[in-house]
Parts: sequence; structure tokens; C-alpha cells
Amino acid sequence: MPQSGKALKVSIYIADGETYHGVGRASALLDFLFYRGVSGATVLKGVAGFGADHHLHTASLVDVSDRLPIKVEFIETLVKVEELLPTLKELCGTGLIEVQETTIVKAANSTSDPAEQSAVHHKVEGKAKLLRIYIDETDKWNGKSLHEALVEALRASEIAGITVYKAILGYGSGKHVHQRHVFSAGASLMLAVIDVEPKIRSFLPILDKMMPNGLVVLSDVDIITYRRGSATPSGSAEEAPHA
Repeated sequence: MPQSGKALKVSIYIADGETYHGVGRASALLDFLFYRGVSGATVLKGVAGFGADHHLHTASLVDVSDRLPIKVEFIETLVKVEELLPTLKELCGTGLIEVQETTIVKAANSTSDPAEQSAVHHKVEGKAKLLRIYIDETDKWNGKSLHEALVEALRASEIAGITVYKAILGYGSGKHVHQRHVFSAGASLMLAVIDVEPKIRSFLPILDKMMPNGLVVLSDVDIITYRRGSATPSGSAEEAPHA
């Protein structure tokens, strides 16, 4: 986010109704700016104007045109603008891009909550284990669904998290294609668990007792965890979210 001081104001002029890969050109520009971390952008629609073709376009109750001028405008740092310009030139098509030097007197705040303003965005990277358990939806353990029992056992073992996925299509060793239907039961399930290796290894003996049949896969993974908070993260893979 640009701070107070020198910056650049970028204005992109295009015609309403133009598309880029099937999407409105203004929307494509706005999406690009949003996902590339631009602090803010505004789309302004003209009520009258003309462009390089020198045809006058107006909007009225009698004459509504879809070729009116649209301006997409944002303010960013010099480094950020230089990074974005090559793609912006492609996205604007036959339009016009104007860059002006400007001065930010007061930088905008992303939130009015002081606690959120002071929060730091942390990125934690590390090594971990991915445990994947393949079972059937109809499998039972001590009178209850096996996948529910496994979730309870993993939580009791203080594993960081688990996600249960239900298959909609696939085949196994018998080479028979199985497709999930709305009212059918007995689909294949996959339970995915990510945590540090010692905690995963300590759970394997419990898993041995609970698995009537199925497949278990254990893999090395690199984890990247993103968090916003004022506390300094420990960097442990135990803090990783569920798979």
C-alpha cells in the first residue's frame, strides 16, 4: 500500500462494451489490479465523449450507447506501476494509458480497527508429513462410521487438522468405474491430515487398530501457512491448517 509521499496515478481509458477473453475489459482490468495487490482502484463511466475513431457517443433516454468512455484509475508506487504496466498495456487493448506523477498527502487506512491495523501478516514455511487414508463410506468401527471415529481419534491425539473428502468418480484395482450418484451410499472417502512427523508417527499405531481395510499413504510435504496477527508465530508445522 502506498504511503504518504511521491507516487504515480494511472488512468486507463477504454470503451464500454469491449471484452477481453470473453470478459468485460473494465472487469478484467479491475480483477487484475485487485489480485495483484493494488491498494485501490476506481472505475468511472462517461456520459458522453469520443475516441480515436472521432465518433461522438452519448447516453440519453433516446440514444443509449454501449461505446461510452470508461476510465479505470488507481494510485501506486513507481515500482508497482512499472511491474504492472506490461500486462495493463495488453488488457487495455486499443485504449489509452496515462501515468502522472502525484503526491499522497494522507495515505488511506485499510481498516478503522486499530487492532487490525497493527496486525502483522505472517508467512510460515516448514517441513511436515501428509497422511492420506482411503476407506469406504460404509466402513464401521465399534458401531460408528469409521471416518467419524478417525476424526475423533485424530482430534483426541491433538493432530493439527483433518479434512474428509468424498469421491464422485474413480476406479480401483478391479478396474470398475464407480460414479457417485445423488442418492447412492458407499462412496470412497479420503481423509487428509497434515502435521509434523513425530505427531503423525505417534498416531500410526492407533490407526493400525482402527483400519479394517483400506489404503494409507504417507508423504513428505512442504507447508506454507499464512496468518494475520500481532503475535510472533512459532514456525511449527503443528500450526498448519487442516489439509
